[in-house]
Amino acid sequence: MLRKSSLRSLLLGLLACLPLPTMAVEAPAVAAASDLQFALEAVAARFKADSGQSVRLVFGSSGNFYRQISEGAPFQLFLSADEHYVEQLAAAGKTRDSGVLYAIGRIVLLAAQGPRLKVDGELQGLRAALAAGQVRRFAIANPEHAPYGQRAEEALRHADLWDGLQGRLVLGENVSQAAQFATSGNAQGGIIAYSLALAPNLAGRGEWALIPQDWHQPLRQRMVLLNNANATSEAFYRYLQEPAARAIMADYGFTLPAAE
Repeated sequence: MLRKSSLRSLLLGLLACLPLPTMAVEAPAVAAASDLQFALEAVAARFKADSGQSVRLVFGSSGNFYRQISEGAPFQLFLSADEHYVEQLAAAGKTRDSGVLYAIGRIVLLAAQGPRLKVDGELQGLRAALAAGQVRRFAIANPEHAPYGQRAEEALRHADLWDGLQGRLVLGENVSQAAQFATSGNAQGGIIAYSLALAPNLAGRGEWALIPQDWHQPLRQRMVLLNNANATSEAFYRYLQEPAARAIMADYGFTLPAAE
């Protein structure tokens, strides 16, 4: 008969030979401005193909993400449409460092198919339609927390159209929702991100024109790793600065800063 000590040693030896159970590791959550919806999905798919690693993308307005991260939301990487939100988080000690500038965004005037206002970057068609009482609703992202909404307001003020549009504005929670309003018939048009106007799912659903860059403050978009970032988040952060990811961003209309 085996002694108890010998039996225990035998059992431990057998257990040591068994394969260890694999623990599913949840993909890290990435908070990303809504103008990145299609561009970043393409980058994440390429990242997975190249590295075998996945990230979980969550899109929304940069201002809302700033508030959520300040309150402890478990994001690991933040891509903001306005670098000031990243700078404020860095000053509050919520990030690894001050991050890097990853893109400069642009805004466009967009109008849906069918009877619509004339589309031009100088907003003369919008001006004429407004004067003729033909604009019932016009969509932008909410300027209170969405950088693309803030730049839309600045452009409309520059064109002296902001006051005339009061009572007609439809505010999206973010610029992606504003694009939905502008192309769904809920509005005659809107001001949205250039990157969304270039997205395949908007092709053929409207006409757009770039608004001059000097009509608004630049959309300097900065990203940063948060203090709880894991190795996969770090790898994706690095990947976003590499040629493959930068090429995708350029395809979606973003102006790329010099690689840092």
